[in-house]
Amino acid sequence: MPGSNETRPGKTAESPNEPFKRAVTGCLRAIAGSADVEVTFAADRPMLTGHKARLPEPPRKLTLNDVAVTRGLGDSLALRLACHDTKVHRANLPDGKNARAVFDAIEQARVEALGSLRMRGVAENLAAMLEDRFHRGKYVEISDRADAPLEDAVAMLVRERLTGDEPPVSSRPVVDLWRDWIEERAGSDLERLSDSIDDQRNFGLAVRDLIASLDMADELGSESGEDDDSDSDSGEADDSDGASEASDAADAANPEDVEAAADDTEAGEGESAEADAEEMVDDSELTDARETGESSRAEAPFSNLPPVSDYHAFTAKYDEVIRAEDLCDVAELDRLRAYLDKQLANLQGAVGRLANRLQRRLMAQQNRAWEFDLEEGLIDAARLSRVVTDPMHPLSFKAERDTEFRDTVVTLLLDNSGSMRGRPITVAATCADILARTLERCGVKVEILGFTTRAWKGGQSREVWLQAGKPPTPGRLNDLRHIIYKAADAPWRRSRRNLGLMMREGLLKENIDGEALAWAHSRLIARPEQRKVLMMISDGAPVDDSTLSVNPGNYLERHLRHVIEEIETRSPVELLAIGIGHDVTRYYRRAVTIVDAEELAGAMTEKLAELFADEAPTATRRPLVAAAIQ
Repeated sequence: MPGSNETRPGKTAESPNEPFKRAVTGCLRAIAGSADVEVTFAADRPMLTGHKARLPEPPRKLTLNDVAVTRGLGDSLALRLACHDTKVHRANLPDGKNARAVFDAIEQARVEALGSLRMRGVAENLAAMLEDRFHRGKYVEISDRADAPLEDAVAMLVRERLTGDEPPVSSRPVVDLWRDWIEERAGSDLERLSDSIDDQRNFGLAVRDLIASLDMADELGSESGEDDDSDSDSGEADDSDGASEASDAADAANPEDVEAAADDTEAGEGESAEADAEEMVDDSELTDARETGESSRAEAPFSNLPPVSDYHAFTAKYDEVIRAEDLCDVAELDRLRAYLDKQLANLQGAVGRLANRLQRRLMAQQNRAWEFDLEEGLIDAARLSRVVTDPMHPLSFKAERDTEFRDTVVTLLLDNSGSMRGRPITVAATCADILARTLERCGVKVEILGFTTRAWKGGQSREVWLQAGKPPTPGRLNDLRHIIYKAADAPWRRSRRNLGLMMREGLLKENIDGEALAWAHSRLIARPEQRKVLMMISDGAPVDDSTLSVNPGNYLERHLRHVIEEIETRSPVELLAIGIGHDVTRYYRRAVTIVDAEELAGAMTEKLAELFADEAPTATRRPLVAAAIQ
């Protein structure tokens, strides 16, 4: 309909950023020298796996800095493809994790320096990308060398020697903390790196000498060239290394997750390769094989044993499940709710119209059949002619017959992470509020939940881990905060103010989606209703810097996939997902991805309408024990 803002099913308007994304894709392929590179955009960390590159979804309203940062990330991945040889890198790679981190960071600095020296525009893009990365990592606040990553300082000094460009402003506090110490020990090694910048093998040998000068000679392992035969004998190892190395490079270029840059180096390259290939290989098998050193046999496809996940929390002592009204007083909740209403006065009308349409569809399903020739009810006007022609004929009445509409409960699980701050969380809160009111009028109970963490970059859990001596593979290292905005049995009028809590400054932190989904599911599975629906609304993959800094880079994502698989295959709960600027279709079977938060109202109502329009599933599923997905 002309002038309508609604998106018709099956038709998606092109985002204003599509021309920009096509330009970045073309540039990446041109620099990489390959037209076969597959480029995708998602609200995840940038990553390069083989010839598949993933870049962050650019914001709807691009600034010049956003353009430069996105182009810089694309240039970084393209240069890795064009100037990096995996086999040569593997031959020179040190054994120790600290030396390996330095070696990887310097190699990435080399490939980026090659692009910077040959293309000034690329140099400017890479500078913007690095500045954004270090700024987001809050490197300017680091004042102690113990907190300053050595690999980043060395990489920036190498970049300075190779290109003549000063380190990014936000990285200088870290570089200055290490500069004198590095130059005193390895100044001459830094100077001779520029002589072999075009020769990766000789450059790698020079980097090994530099690492030895930095008092890490014991981590170097075997000399270069000794692994060449094993490399040629094992193509599979090369492939896994390629995925790992590319992942390392992308992580190092990531502007949002600075601490996560060392994830793969700490976990080892084999683990990183397995992470990239997780869709083809079962993670539980890989975990068992790593722990025992033996090959493991997969369970038969029809085994009754539930899948096993290696995910765990270091401690759950500081986690909390809390009601919204317990996080702040009633007066503040009222003020925040008034602010929410004021911000979205225009949106409420559009969401209300969509909600009314949903209500009409639900009510039509509940009352759409008639019974005739009754002795009481509504007068059947169509049969009044019989009374006129025969006054002795009794009046005819009719009545609506209720169709079978199963008792239903819906849980809306809202991502309360920091990336949702601003318009997305405001729209999500309003949509949840209006849909709860609508569904309640239709006799459908609604529960509204939120999930975040209690602290940035860890909390008391991380402090306990540090006091315990930093044991390896600690699992989840942050304190969960799961919020109940509206319980299923609570009337909407009493819970309305609670949604204003999402507007509170400082509430939105990090997101651990797998445990949140398992928590919401466990609450839902205990409900007495016949039909149970769980809708996840999120704008990105699970991210927690504290956890990812000491576990494999895909640790949280792998657990999320495990929980989703358990719910979708072993639970009677019907699972839906809506991704805001984030492709959730690769996780969930029933999902939709929207480009902008403004489309959320239409997506939520449309998916719920489709769900309620479906016939009840005839196949029964095995009951799911809640503990199986924890």
